[in-house]
Amino acid sequence: MLPPRAFAQLTRTPLNNMPEVIRRVTGGAVINRGRVKLNVPPLVENGHLVPLGVTVESPMTATDFVSEIHVFTEKNPLPEMISFYLGPRAGRAAIATRVRLADTENVVAIARMNDGSWWSDTQFVIVTLAACLEEL
Repeated sequence: MLPPRAFAQLTRTPLNNMPEVIRRVTGGAVINRGRVKLNVPPLVENGHLVPLGVTVESPMTATDFVSEIHVFTEKNPLPEMISFYLGPRAGRAAIATRVRLADTENVVAIARMNDGSWWSDTQFVIVTLAACLEEL
């Protein structure tokens, strides 16, 4: 049997490394600000069910479309919350879902265009009742 301190170290989720995960997803490419609109309430009472939407300015034609949308958070146990893969037949570059937020934190959405460029938006969200964290 493990001593209590060793058990606590094994079960506690370390803070994630969001910047490194974003670098891996983008291959280290430059990420531009703009074109992406992240829609998350700036203040939520409960982090267990937070509405989240992402829209990207794109005509979604065969020659100009969004191919990927990724959403990241800095304090959730896994920084890459969700990924969507689109194509010109999607019609619109927009997603909507509900997510869990571990605590008050930044939420980042990035989108890859078919030309290989990356675009982003960031929003700071205050969470009064946290989710996703394991306390001992």
